Amino acid sequence: MRLPKRLPRLPDSSRGFVRSTIQPQRRGFAASSILKDPKSGHHHRPPHHHHQHQAQTRDANRFVSHLESGDVVPSLAKQPIHHLSLGDLVRHGRPPLSADALLASARFTLSLLPIRLAHRIQALRNLPYIVVSNPNINKIYNNYQHSLSTLLPWQGRTISNLEDEIRFTEVLAELVQTHTDTIPILARGFLECRKYISAAEVTQFLDQHLRARIGTRLIAEQHIALHFSSAAHFSPATSPTPCPEKPGYIGVIDTALRPASVVDSCGGFVADICELKYGVRPKWIIDGEPDTTFAFVPTHLEYIITELLKNAFRATIENGMNKSPIAVTIAPEPPSQKSLNDTVTIPPPSEDRGEFTRDAIAPLDDNAPGVTIRIRDRGGGIGPDVLPHIWSYSFTTFRENDDDLPGAWNDDALSVISAASSGSSSIAGLGYGLPLSRAYAEYFGGGIAVQSLHGWGTDVYVRLKGVGKIEQIPATTNTDNHKKTS
Repeated sequence: MRLPKRLPRLPDSSRGFVRSTIQPQRRGFAASSILKDPKSGHHHRPPHHHHQHQAQTRDANRFVSHLESGDVVPSLAKQPIHHLSLGDLVRHGRPPLSADALLASARFTLSLLPIRLAHRIQALRNLPYIVVSNPNINKIYNNYQHSLSTLLPWQGRTISNLEDEIRFTEVLAELVQTHTDTIPILARGFLECRKYISAAEVTQFLDQHLRARIGTRLIAEQHIALHFSSAAHFSPATSPTPCPEKPGYIGVIDTALRPASVVDSCGGFVADICELKYGVRPKWIIDGEPDTTFAFVPTHLEYIITELLKNAFRATIENGMNKSPIAVTIAPEPPSQKSLNDTVTIPPPSEDRGEFTRDAIAPLDDNAPGVTIRIRDRGGGIGPDVLPHIWSYSFTTFRENDDDLPGAWNDDALSVISAASSGSSSIAGLGYGLPLSRAYAEYFGGGIAVQSLHGWGTDVYVRLKGVGKIEQIPATTNTDNHKKTS
């Protein structure tokens, strides 16, 4: 049987740098001299650099000269993390952005990322010595140190022209590539350290780390997408990260995302896997209001739906109920006064680039402020001995036999789902799918709830919050007349 096609790229993956004008920065920015080894506490001195990096080196040195310690991480980690909203990500306008809007996006991105990276470095330093010494976990630590070292030279300077913006976007592209495999590498590291750290500690660390990673990656990918879809650099096809050239998108956010379409796409993919593994192709039906649209990150929804349908399809088949279709109900959230007050106002596109500004774009205020999706199966429910552990990262991770993973799809099916869920990373079967799905749902104020009737079936409720109402400032010939309205 022909292997099924892979889903569109999901959150924990990034495109290769094919045909991209952005190339990864070389490692060893001089700012790395202010970062310490987690175990020795000694400063790392970089090798000699070429003249083109000396200006950035001086900027970085000026930025940290006021610190009594040579290590900038504790200072940055004490600063609060900005609570990211979808409104933050669309506020610079619909592509193609003007040069001024693109520079504003770059400066906003720079204001957020160093603090976020420092928080994760500090959290890794706080792990037990023997854990952070593990080669896999230490690799993640070094990746974060390197990424921070590439951003520090930009602190204390202003991204004021397109040449600076291009170089800064190069740094973001490398950051995304560097952290592509963070989740599976951490999973393997904690598996190897399970004798030295408790399951509760691992769950707490991973929950915080993965949620922080969602925001960090999204901030970087959003600016990269805006860069390649903006007037100055318009070339969406060459972006190293997702940059959809479709009318409803602002960066990586689909302002008219239709959940029913995502369910059909993911359902077809997982049904192919079931047919390969079991020789049976489950069916599903969509009821409620399938034409509902809202503003959300499609790759996040694809990951969530893939994981939930994978569980529902497998349980249904193994319970002998494969003739009973999975019922997926889409329920739009009615507008509330709060959602009406949370209006996001965006500037118009800087110029006409065809699809991006065509009149066929649906009015954004027709969107629901949020959506609830219920997935109902007849798979026998979740056993009472299993139900308390379904949100724990350690439930299927901390096992004496790594192959003894309850509910894991081994053989060919496991490898295919692993590739679809995490860009060829082997996290499927490590117990990360369901809790990570909940992290994606909760990041922007949603959540996942499970109701199980043991011996009958399971209902899973996914509640997602969108941007809310988005208004676009009418285009005028005088940009000075652009005013923010509420």
